[in-house]
Amino acid sequence: MTNSTKSNFVPTLIIGALFFIFGFITWLNGTLIQYLKIACELNTFQSLLVAFAFYISYFVMALPSSWVLEKTGFKKGMMLGLQVMAAGALVFIPAAHTRTYELFLLGLFIIGTGLSILQTASNPYITIVGPIESAAKRISIMGICNKVAGVLAPIILGAIVLSDADAFVKEIRQLDAVQKALRLDELALRVVFPYSIMAGVLVVLALMIYFSPLPEIEAEESDEIKVVSEKKSIFQFPNLILGVVALFLYVGVEVMAGDTIGSYGQSQGILLSETKNFTAYTLTAMVIGYIIGIFSIPKLISQSKALAISAVVGILFSIVAIVTHGYTSVLFIALLGLANALMWPAIWPLAIDGLGKFTKTGSALLIMAIAGGATLPLLYGKLADVPSIGHQEAYWIMVPCYIFILFYSIKGYKILNWKTK
Repeated sequence: MTNSTKSNFVPTLIIGALFFIFGFITWLNGTLIQYLKIACELNTFQSLLVAFAFYISYFVMALPSSWVLEKTGFKKGMMLGLQVMAAGALVFIPAAHTRTYELFLLGLFIIGTGLSILQTASNPYITIVGPIESAAKRISIMGICNKVAGVLAPIILGAIVLSDADAFVKEIRQLDAVQKALRLDELALRVVFPYSIMAGVLVVLALMIYFSPLPEIEAEESDEIKVVSEKKSIFQFPNLILGVVALFLYVGVEVMAGDTIGSYGQSQGILLSETKNFTAYTLTAMVIGYIIGIFSIPKLISQSKALAISAVVGILFSIVAIVTHGYTSVLFIALLGLANALMWPAIWPLAIDGLGKFTKTGSALLIMAIAGGATLPLLYGKLADVPSIGHQEAYWIMVPCYIFILFYSIKGYKILNWKTK
């Protein structure tokens, strides 16, 4: 595929706007976890079902999303994904009016389903729209769009739904059961306005995609034509399968760093008025990491080298966060955003390189790996609720995740055949 910089600009710009949108929606979860923990009276484990409901949709819907894209193509698939997300946002309205946690989770699952379709289309699109060698650079640009939105999302939602958080929590402790329920009902209704606006914006964006000049492209056959032709199954690509595992673990630790930092800050004695914005700090660190990636990949370091460095930094920062306390410990959880920033941009092209006609299915498997964001934070929440472990020690589960990612960056992506001579 030969594309000039000029011909790639418009598609890159449009995909960048989409990455901003699903970044904004994805990183609302950190604030939602703290908000719903109060509104629906949840423990840590129950509140992290927010992340589970959202990210498990990627696992459930990724392969169906691949089938949808085979029928619709990338452009119509993106439009459909936006429409599904809008429907999920609207579910928040009855959920808020009835203060029903299960409905909130359903809305999040539907939003995640739309994002699954959108990401299954947009990630391979931005990867194959230009040279594979600079794919990490292009994905880093998308990452900045995604994470800048992530910085803004918790601040905006927090200002709307948790503006008086500390005073509210103190107030409801002094109320009887009836008065408390009424105040919690009022709190629940605060999400109606932002999610109604979100639904409208998503519908407008779907129409914009429909009328946009976004071209339809197909994944070309890899240069490794002989190797691909000999393989009949997607599971015959070790670099992909190991990449799926690496991505699963990476998304798990990324979501933990972004979505649990608020609750962790509270466990360290920090006020809710401060912790409601902590997710934004993690995302700010990720933006810095993406900027580093843009200027360093592939000119200064390769995609695999960037991944190795990121994994080592992740191991070190996790340990420092566990052995320190208070703001210092929280700071290093936030700084994990810096360690995590280049992992998605590096793992994705390393995993799909050489897939040829299997690219869309490989993309779907990688999207399924986003389920790491559903399972690992939930495991963290379960451990955090155990008195003998607690919020801080529960972060030890991050270390083996980063160790496997380090293995993939050094050796795993190079394995092209399960049989070794």
